[in-house]
This record gives sequence, C-alpha cells and structure tokens, in this order.
Amino acid sequence: MPVIAVDKPLNLTSHDVVARARRLRGTKRVGHTGTLDPLATGVLVLCVDDSTKVVQFMERDRKGYLAWISLGAGTPTLDAEGPVDAVADVPVPDEARVREVLAGFLGPQAQLPPQYSALQVGGQRAYAVARAGGTLDLPARAVEIHTLELLGIFPSVQASPGRFSPTPAGWAPDPGGRAFTLPPALGEFPTLLVRAEVGSGTYLRSLARDVGAALGVPAHLGGLVRTRAGRYDLADTVALEDLAGVQGVGDLAALDFPVIEAGETMARELRQGKRPAYPVAGRQVVTLRGDLVAVVDGDGERLKVVRVWAQAPGE
Repeated sequence: MPVIAVDKPLNLTSHDVVARARRLRGTKRVGHTGTLDPLATGVLVLCVDDSTKVVQFMERDRKGYLAWISLGAGTPTLDAEGPVDAVADVPVPDEARVREVLAGFLGPQAQLPPQYSALQVGGQRAYAVARAGGTLDLPARAVEIHTLELLGIFPSVQASPGRFSPTPAGWAPDPGGRAFTLPPALGEFPTLLVRAEVGSGTYLRSLARDVGAALGVPAHLGGLVRTRAGRYDLADTVALEDLAGVQGVGDLAALDFPVIEAGETMARELRQGKRPAYPVAGRQVVTLRGDLVAVVDGDGERLKVVRVWAQAPGE
C-alpha cells in the first residue's frame, strides 16, 4: 500500500517526482507506471512500499492525452524545450486534410523514438549522447495509437483554449474548467489541439514530428497533458505537495483485470506455484475472501501464476 495518482507539475522529471515522493512518504520504495517528460504535466501513477510489485502490471496501461502540435517549427527535442532548428511558413491548415492525416496514424505501427529520450543503446542514454552532439541508432518501436481526435486548429499555442473539463469522451475545452500550465511557446505557429489515446511506449513528441512530416512541414509538441493512465483520470489525481497525507488505494483496487474469487484449495495451489484447472483465458486477478492472492494468466484450461501475494494474517 498504496497506489496514488499525482498531477505531475511542469518542469519536473518523473524521477524528480519519485524522489520527492520518497521524502514526503518517508520511504525509499516508490515506483511509477509510465514516464512523463519534464515539459508534460498530468497523471503520474506512483506505487509506494509493497505496491511497487504492481508496477509491472500497470506499465502497459493505455494513456490519454491532450497534445498541442505546433506546425512550422522543428526542434532537436521534438518539443518546446527547443531551440528551433527548422522553420517553414505554414498557413493555417485545412481541417479536412488534418483529420485525414491523423486518421493515417491510427492502429499498430512502428514509431521512431526521439533522440532526446531515456532509451539506452549499448549502455548509453540517448539524451546524454544527443546533448553531447551525437546521435544513437534507435530502432523503431512497435506502438499502437487508438484514437486521435482533432479538437481545433489555432493560430498559435497561445490562442488555443486554456481551460478544460472532463467529459464522457475525454477532457475537452471549457471556459469554466481547469487551467493547464503549458511550457512557454517558441513562437506563434499554427497549432493542432488533439485528444489522443495511445498504447504503452508511444512518444507524443514523435507523433508531433510525424504529423508535421505528413503535412509537409517541420513540427514540434508545443504542450502535453496526460489526462488518463489506465483507470486513473486527471480529475482523480492529487497535488504533489499533498502526497504525504494521501491514503491512496490498495493493490487489488489498482489492478484493472477481471477477478476470480478462489476457494481455499485454489488459493493454496497458486501460492505453491501449481497450475489449478480453471476454464478462463487471459490475465486475471485471483482473490480469496476479498484479499489479493495472485495475478495469473489463463490458457482456457489452467491458470499460471505471474505474481503471487503472501497470505494475509488470519487466512
């Protein structure tokens, strides 16, 4: 215990947030379920103490974002960190053309990661090599983009909506809603506001670059807010400074898998590493009297333990 979703502030790395959480919670055991860049804000799910064992089951959760894609200016970092290293005169693009381009990025695909990323090749961090003026040969990664919804086209980031509220379809512009803090704009460039839902490992900075390329212009990510990570919505997050006193949720509530309520025999067999018969396929959570026993994979006939939890006192 516990799992806590925080609203990551601008200009902090995910590691910065973890370090601060360790101090505020008085523990060294804090992990997170998906990195956010320093210039991104929004949902960062932290797992504290014993709950660090559920990180592996949450890292591949779908993520939801609001992304500001600025056209006509490229940067080495692919975001608003800059500096601008490529420019082109861009009129405000045709909406139908933009929607057509965005539709072309839906589904499974290979995406080239940014040079300024934490990926490692041969023990070297890509961003460290990039800052030293070099490049690494980063292989394309298999990612999946589930939805890309154009919310508007604006003359600049500064001219785009500044307040948003949650809706059944996701976060949307709302003059009476919550203000988001974006990084300082690098100039006045036509900007697409896009609501995205993507699979694990997808770089929105790379998407911004690629959308620009598809439109024939350089582009960068002018701002990014993660509005959802798995079952955690931005509306349910806590401020980082309030982290010390937050109760959070337990491992069972944090895991977004179907639940099998086991009997004593099945629970014991799973804790012994056996494969009890049970006609279900896919990843499941197994409980005994409401307590978490294991995460398992079913093949339609038997269950295989992925991770087991210790027996609760009094079981």
